[in-house]
Amino acid sequence: MNSGIAKRSVIIGHRKTSVSLEDQFWSALKEIATERRLTLSALVATVDQDRGDLGNLSSALRTFVLERYRTPIAAAASQPQAPSDRGERPAAR
Repeated sequence: MNSGIAKRSVIIGHRKTSVSLEDQFWSALKEIATERRLTLSALVATVDQDRGDLGNLSSALRTFVLERYRTPIAAAASQPQAPSDRGERPAAR
């Protein structure tokens, strides 16, 4: 698994900036942008705006990706499972 860090240029507003992230995070950001029908730059700009003055952009992007994939997993884990999901047989009638 290649986990090299790639530096990419993105446009946020009217300025060009460089962001360094691991390849896996770039791939995840592209997937999320596609799901939301946004360009990668538009998604990065949204994360940049939402982070305010907290941390750097690379950290904000990593946290955004983590939360995007963690939230559905946590929601699924908190849902009660149907008997067939637990490997149990439904009660006979």
